[in-house]
Amino acid sequence: MVHAHDRTSLSLAASSKMLDAGRSDHASPAPAAIERLAGADLLSDVLSTVKLTGALFFMVDASFPWGVEVPQATAFSPIILPRAQHIVSYHIILKGSGFACIPGVTSTWFEAGDILVLPHGDPYAMLSEPGQPPEFDIAATMNFFRDMAAGRLPFTVREGGGGHPSCEFVCGFLGCDMQPFNPLLSTLPRLLRIRRSPDGRDGLLSHLIDLTLAEARQPRVGGNSIRLRLSELVFVEVMRRHLENLTNRDTGWLSGLRDPAIGKVLVMFHEQPAHPWTLNELARRACMSRAALAARFTNLVGHAPMQYLTFWRMQIAARLLGDGAMKVAAVGREIGYQSEAAFSRAFKRTVGVSPAVWRGNAAGANRCATTSASRAHNSPSRQPQEGSPKTR
Repeated sequence: MVHAHDRTSLSLAASSKMLDAGRSDHASPAPAAIERLAGADLLSDVLSTVKLTGALFFMVDASFPWGVEVPQATAFSPIILPRAQHIVSYHIILKGSGFACIPGVTSTWFEAGDILVLPHGDPYAMLSEPGQPPEFDIAATMNFFRDMAAGRLPFTVREGGGGHPSCEFVCGFLGCDMQPFNPLLSTLPRLLRIRRSPDGRDGLLSHLIDLTLAEARQPRVGGNSIRLRLSELVFVEVMRRHLENLTNRDTGWLSGLRDPAIGKVLVMFHEQPAHPWTLNELARRACMSRAALAARFTNLVGHAPMQYLTFWRMQIAARLLGDGAMKVAAVGREIGYQSEAAFSRAFKRTVGVSPAVWRGNAAGANRCATTSASRAHNSPSRQPQEGSPKTR
């Protein structure tokens, strides 16, 4: 089983100054909210529980005209991270501009300083101009993923027709769990565009990117592992940047997190998932009526409070079952069920299969993943020279 890195020390509490108790469109500091979230780091809790894991991390140097089609993530996830349930991709634009498109869904122009996140595994294209035929089709991109995952390509890959203008962007692909519940990704849009600071001072994000590029320029033993860990940290910082940019009109899990009352309820759920919470107790602690709490929580987070708690408990249980170390009854007690039968019924009702079946499926997926990874790394491919055009 692939284990995520230890919970990142990039504490969300340090970013809680963006929490907003006011009525303005943009976030403003809320001292009470900062104090409330001291020591709580729900973003790290979620990312650890859904096992965020770096899969691929590389840079593209593209010359005009350029374009690439990326297939649905389920097509290439067995190649780049076989054990992952789901693949998230993101692109940090360092130079130039272009267009990102999810066919039939959305299209957006991007430029240097933008960060594009595709959280739902959709097929997409990145192009120098809208509507142009991609230089690399899906089959060629699949070959590229095989070569990159096997270590047969350099960190910086080149593509395009050799003209101007050029475009440079960092590509990150991360594995994580989506089932039974991923509260962060499930409420994000299909294509998320985030702007970096217009003055170029991006603090931690810029430092992480610079460190990544420096590591790539001086290859050393363990460099690939360092870059993959950096790709995870970059994604966490991107999500924190998205949190900073939210307004009071936005909804989603992160919007709930930055709301003083709903954020407090989320903290309670995540800090004590096994506690026998009731709507009455939650409303009392949040200083709201039951009806107001239920309506506000549902509007922001997308689920009723007790439904969210059930989903989150089952996500914790699914992770523990997949790890395989705890008995089913012990897993149930971990999330508040004193009866194995009651836990098994709740798990099957929520997830669709029994705890035993879930555990068996996870074990089988691990065995298949090991076989797929071995085949991918042993497949023949031409070894490119450093700095050569990208082979796909």
